[in-house]
Amino acid sequence: MVLALAAAGSVLAGPAGSASAVETAGRADLRADVNRDGRIDVTGDSDKWWEDSWSVGRGAVYLPNIDDDTKRCPVTGPGGRPLSDAKLAACNDGTDTKVNGTADAADLARVRSVPLPGLPADAKGSLKVTTGGKHAHLFLKRSGTWVLVTPATRLTAAELRSGVEFGIEATDIVRDTAKWDGRAVVRLTVTSGQKSTSDAVTLRVAPLLTQHHLQNTQQVMVTEVQGQGEYSRLQQKFVAELGKEVKKAGVTTPLVTFEKYADPWAQDFVEPAYVNMTGPGGQRQVMRVMLRSAQPDRDAGRELFEKIRGRDIGVVQVTDPAEPDDWSLNSMGNLETIPPYAHGGRSFPAGRIIMGERKDSGARPSKVMRTMLKSQGMQDPLLLDTSWLGVGHVDEFVQFLPADTPRGWRIGVADPQAGLRLLRDAKRDGHGRTKMFSVPGRSDAPAPKETIDQALASRHLVSDNEMAARRIAANLEVLKRETGVTDEEIVRVPALYTRESEAFTAEGQDVPVPRLTRMGAGSDLVDSLRDRGQQKWLAENPAAPRAAAPRAAAPATVETSAYVPGAVNGVLLGRDRYLAPRQWGPVIGGKDIFTEAVNAAYTRVGLKVSYIDDWYTYHLGMGEVHCGTNTLRDASAAWWRLPAR
Repeated sequence: MVLALAAAGSVLAGPAGSASAVETAGRADLRADVNRDGRIDVTGDSDKWWEDSWSVGRGAVYLPNIDDDTKRCPVTGPGGRPLSDAKLAACNDGTDTKVNGTADAADLARVRSVPLPGLPADAKGSLKVTTGGKHAHLFLKRSGTWVLVTPATRLTAAELRSGVEFGIEATDIVRDTAKWDGRAVVRLTVTSGQKSTSDAVTLRVAPLLTQHHLQNTQQVMVTEVQGQGEYSRLQQKFVAELGKEVKKAGVTTPLVTFEKYADPWAQDFVEPAYVNMTGPGGQRQVMRVMLRSAQPDRDAGRELFEKIRGRDIGVVQVTDPAEPDDWSLNSMGNLETIPPYAHGGRSFPAGRIIMGERKDSGARPSKVMRTMLKSQGMQDPLLLDTSWLGVGHVDEFVQFLPADTPRGWRIGVADPQAGLRLLRDAKRDGHGRTKMFSVPGRSDAPAPKETIDQALASRHLVSDNEMAARRIAANLEVLKRETGVTDEEIVRVPALYTRESEAFTAEGQDVPVPRLTRMGAGSDLVDSLRDRGQQKWLAENPAAPRAAAPRAAAPATVETSAYVPGAVNGVLLGRDRYLAPRQWGPVIGGKDIFTEAVNAAYTRVGLKVSYIDDWYTYHLGMGEVHCGTNTLRDASAAWWRLPAR
């Protein structure tokens, strides 16, 4: 019996051999939802064992209460002046010591004391969060009202006899396990006279998790650039067409639109994430968490606090002003998630994060962000080499697709060799003089005029794509080694890349027109656009460089971006519905040869492909439809269990 009490975290105080009234009436016994079934067992033992420890698969969970259920947090200061980023992030439901209504109460993890009906009248109870107290609030439910537990709080004998309900919240996510590992240990002490017993339970804050493509799309987010300029008009048209495609895919919830800061890269300034736990009755209590990019000068992230934060939606901001800022690597288009898998003795039931690094220069995404992601203990980020990409984002060449296979998913990957093959086959068949691109021109952005022959004869196109193919193959080897994916589970999608200095040639111009880049203001690329009379397009196009700092020196590695709109850089709208950027490739026999090849690649694995034109809105800015959108996915699944496949 003594061993059992020790395992449960119960401690008996008093002289050996004594038998106090409180001992006779029953020892303090505190219970939490250790088995995560949504109820606290105070009569049996199902929530008794493991109450003093925690693992991924077992142990009580509580939420970081970082939403704003009643929209009480201010978004402006006196006189309507903007709040600082720090002040915007400093307010949420965990920063006060109140329970703000029933929605806020639902975010509390429950703890119960086992009823002690035989306690004497002089018995009283006290509570303390002995570990993690600086990061948690404990509330007592008394007469239907949640009351903050303080050092002065005392439970009456009547309360202890009937059993008491408590609620606990964390005031933040885990940011660095070296400083706090997310644990809270709650201890109940019951005293009568000079004798007392105590018991403790351990909870750990739910990990912050990023979404993966086995979770169904519930809503799509996009920036809608305001104004009457030409870019604004085209981008608003894109949003309207996106809404139609989303509805056709069966997603009926209206689009979430960002409208304040004119940053069209909705994939880049935020990564939708979530926390969840099993609530009363076995229903999952889910809180979406908008993870702001680690780019302190990217104002678009402020709209997450100003517009999006609310009931069951929180925002997390992770930055270190002292840290060197690789602006592009810190965009969230550089964060994707492998679906759940187990391989090589490691299990990732909530999936695993991938991010791009520039191995050639040693540049990596924000250390404070990577520390936070790793500290969740679930999705240990895997770094891939994106040195060969101008923007450097993993979404430019790899994706993960649902599959009716034992694994449940496949890898989709850009295939530059297949893209070159399409051009060579067209040339062989006598179509070398066909225009490389079928996109119509505009007065402020002339159409490309080169032919297939000219593209294949260009100074760098073939060598750059052969280089891209080698780099992609090396990254695939890393993914295969880490996940166990085989060649048969890889979907190869035709693609072509080009270095920035040779993007394409325009009608009426003898030199290539560079793309509007996401890399940095003040670059030679921007200057060359101005020199070529593109001021109107540059001024009106928010996809052009904004607040990023230029690189100190030209990169030693050839850096590329999509030449033909990158088909893998699209949006999975449903398990079998995929939205890709319109290809605008060579038209032969009335058909776009890239569109036909992309259709064939995805159709073979059961996906229906639709297309949306992003040439002038995103493609010329070195991005695609995926870069300009984001998705909110079903986050109710139990992250502690692998799919039953």
